[in-house]
Amino acid sequence: MSEEKSSTESETTAASSARKFIKKPATIHLTNAAQLPENTNCLACSDDSAYLSLGHSGGFSVWSARTLSREAEWLQERVEMTSIHMSCASENAYLLGTIDDMGVARVFLYNLEGIYSFSVINMLDDINKRSVCLNFELSKGGEYGSIIMRCNNEIWLEIYYFPVHDWLKELKDPKISANMKWSPAVRVNRLNPSTANATEVPNILSYFLVLDETNEPPRHCTTHFLLRCGHSDEKTKAKPGSPLALCFWWTGSYNLLYLMLSKTAKAKHDPEPPPLVLWPNWAEIICSAVSRCTRFIALGLSNDLLCVWDRLSGSPLSISRVSSEGALLRLHFVDYWPACSDTTPTLTPGEVHLVTLYESGAVHVISTRQGAATNIGQLLPRPKDSGDQPTVIASVPFLQGLSMVVCRNGEMFLQDVVNRATVCVLSFPAHHQLACPSNPIYSLNINQRILFIRGDQEPTSSVSSLDDPNQSQSHSLLMLRFDEHDAIKPYVVSHPEYPWQQESNVLIGEDACNLYLEQRALSMDERHKAITQTWKRLRCATTT
Repeated sequence: MSEEKSSTESETTAASSARKFIKKPATIHLTNAAQLPENTNCLACSDDSAYLSLGHSGGFSVWSARTLSREAEWLQERVEMTSIHMSCASENAYLLGTIDDMGVARVFLYNLEGIYSFSVINMLDDINKRSVCLNFELSKGGEYGSIIMRCNNEIWLEIYYFPVHDWLKELKDPKISANMKWSPAVRVNRLNPSTANATEVPNILSYFLVLDETNEPPRHCTTHFLLRCGHSDEKTKAKPGSPLALCFWWTGSYNLLYLMLSKTAKAKHDPEPPPLVLWPNWAEIICSAVSRCTRFIALGLSNDLLCVWDRLSGSPLSISRVSSEGALLRLHFVDYWPACSDTTPTLTPGEVHLVTLYESGAVHVISTRQGAATNIGQLLPRPKDSGDQPTVIASVPFLQGLSMVVCRNGEMFLQDVVNRATVCVLSFPAHHQLACPSNPIYSLNINQRILFIRGDQEPTSSVSSLDDPNQSQSHSLLMLRFDEHDAIKPYVVSHPEYPWQQESNVLIGEDACNLYLEQRALSMDERHKAITQTWKRLRCATTT
């Protein structure tokens, strides 16, 4: 254990030293790894990094992530898969959630014997009554799914529990047939946008809760699965790495909602349990992000405020005014934690870094910590040309402090967020270009530290096909092994965990309560100052 910790600290120290001497960005070449099936629209790596799933014309296929050989496929005529998620359910068994071009959501299970179809979520014969799936996300482990549905002008959120363990037992039945009746998926909740206005909240929060009143129905819902976090979640039975709750918000809403996950459906005569309000706000939520450990939740508001909530302490980490570069479009947390020899469990986090993308195309870095002023710096200026507009800015979990940036013109590079410098530019093989830069088709293999991304042959005609994923002559799976390149090696971490995620720092029961009370007492003065500053910022925000 000590050797592992020492290795991680030395990696972090080396990365910090290397960042101080960044010079001209290196150019790193992606390699052509394999030919992709026709119209490959989506890629997903399993969370154990063993397999790669590909959604394409006629169905989907599962490949080995090491050999890139096709292991199994599910095919059906006139089906075009547009979205796919893959999660490891047990050793050598994986759950897949898909959406096709007709908005039909399906659940499959893959094991060494093949692919099995377990559930079609929203198949109806009458197309006028068919609900269309807008988004389908699987939790880690595959036990839960959050599904956004729409039918005509109505939109709602459905939460499903998938009986994975029952399915695995049923797969052992030697009499398996095409007409096998599997245990059904359980819809445990259906939530409408109006649910927020019926939510019961503590008196201390009810003053700040704003009822969501709008003439226009919400266009979408954003969801985040939340892991166990701190002593308050001790009584839950969620196994390590599995979610215990879901937070979500509707477009046009002022409130972030919180719902505990369940494995049982509610009886039809029982009223739907209202979700809990986690964080009421003074303006509409326009974007959100959750840190990889799910301890921190960031909300970008329509009045240029950024709120960061710390679930472990149960209080806001910071509320700050961000740049006036136009509306916030997206934000994400950066995986960055300096080497620290002190492994004492603590409720007080270190500095938290976020990257924000604005409507103008400018990209900023926001660094904040409890009781301290927020530092805002420019990572990328407002682009002069529309082709330089970033379309993707994503954290790379195994590269500390780095973000991957994709631009509308097809350029890709890695950016050192903390030191605000470009580390390297990613170059494509000869006669190849990035497929659909406005929505690139890629996946990160965390354990093997590999980027998989679709590239297309450059068109022979003069008409550009950058934003048409099906125009070029062939589709290639391009690959980049990050830890093979000297420019990237200093940023690679073997065990990409936050200090408070490590098992040695997890306390439960009486020890957790004692630590919580002790640190609350010691931080009383600091918290009082932070609360005073927070209310000052809120008053300024509401009067401007």
